[in-house]
Amino acid sequence: MWNFQPSVNLVKGGAGYVGGPTMAVIADHCPNLQITVDDSNRDNIKQWNSPSIKNLPFFETGLEEIILRVRNKNLYFSSNVNETIINSDMIFLCVNTSKKNKGFGVGQASDLKWVESCARQVSSYSKGHTFVIEKSTLPVRTAESIKTILNSSNLVEKNHKTFSVLSNPEFLSEGPAINDFNKPDRVLIGVEEKKPIEALENIILKWIPNQKIIKTNLWSIELSKLTANAFLAQRISSINSIAEFCKSTGGNMGEVVNAIGTDQRIGADFLSACLGFRGSCFKKDISNLVCLSIHFVLSEVAEYWNCVIKLNEWQKLRISKLIVHNLFGTLRGKSITILGFAFKANTNDTIQSAAIDISKNLLEEGANLIIHDPKVSEDQIFSELAIKLRKLKNIQDSNTYKGAGIKENNLNKSFVNVYEILILTEWGIYKKINWKTVEKIIRKRCWFFDIRSIVDLKEIKNTNLNFWKIGDGIIKS
Repeated sequence: MWNFQPSVNLVKGGAGYVGGPTMAVIADHCPNLQITVDDSNRDNIKQWNSPSIKNLPFFETGLEEIILRVRNKNLYFSSNVNETIINSDMIFLCVNTSKKNKGFGVGQASDLKWVESCARQVSSYSKGHTFVIEKSTLPVRTAESIKTILNSSNLVEKNHKTFSVLSNPEFLSEGPAINDFNKPDRVLIGVEEKKPIEALENIILKWIPNQKIIKTNLWSIELSKLTANAFLAQRISSINSIAEFCKSTGGNMGEVVNAIGTDQRIGADFLSACLGFRGSCFKKDISNLVCLSIHFVLSEVAEYWNCVIKLNEWQKLRISKLIVHNLFGTLRGKSITILGFAFKANTNDTIQSAAIDISKNLLEEGANLIIHDPKVSEDQIFSELAIKLRKLKNIQDSNTYKGAGIKENNLNKSFVNVYEILILTEWGIYKKINWKTVEKIIRKRCWFFDIRSIVDLKEIKNTNLNFWKIGDGIIKS
């Protein structure tokens, strides 16, 4: 048995949506390991170490219970990155890899500055032999660059440090991330040598059966993660295109999905018409494939994957246009309620949430927005919309209850005298809304857009709401 002290060494934003839950689950299953999660953001670490478990930097189902079991026992949160590197034998890299916003590959290629910075820090402060593990989704052959950077300190100092670089990408869906990590479909490990695989495998085998562990070379693993996300994103764009056929031809989207989803070759997952990609991974990873295709002069391949992205962007824009159209072409001075700002239910993550783009589109049209979300804070909403808190007059945020769960009477305040209601996140609380009660406080003939397809149509038929459901168009008006 390898006796290592894994730690997460992250230069910026590290103790986040991947690093925090990943290390918490490992600590929960491996009490013999001492694990330190590092982040140079002291405020973030302060939240992780807060005496109140409700102050964790983000919400994830089941995470609070694990943190209570392992924090300050074999899981620690620190901002002293260099010291942790010195004392660690195994280091997981869970860094941010957003798209480049300037230079070559702008808008497509991943910005690897944090990966490089992290690798240089490990190279400088590590001792002896160190196992370095990629957890972030990275472009193919990034591991080669990491290894070159790690070995650079030997060229300067001749101190004979050694490194093994592994790829162990995460396949976590936010919301059920803890369950995904505890019961994965598979675990991928990529490496050039056998011994490093055994080091990581012996940790994973504590709770995951051996038959679920797939071992290949580094480059296959890196490409597998990109490809998996690209294929899932492709299904989303494809089903959204079919939803438009349903609207034009009179087809029922639910019936079409059921008919094709029962085909075992296709399956039912990711066949719900929706706003488009959710979270940051899908668009970023397809953009990486486009960039790689251009690099290898595969223009037809690049064009194919680029079309998947274009259809996704079109879906969000057409929803915004429809909202404007149904209010006679103008939103100036009209109040619109947005239910849900997180990119999906059961998380407070708003990265690449479709609600951001739609909110910005409506603001540009002059709408007054009333934004409600049971977990997303007021600060997050204003930050994502690039607006200084409380300075823009045509935004109101009804989320003043700080994630404690919105009571029905408080939620109802979001509906007073509004022209339109949009469900953009499928929170369970929105499935329980009494629409007959809501009808009494909204404007007459208010439009209701169920963009997550979560409302029972029978409840809407008993109201005077104009109702639009994604995939079916206008159902009642």
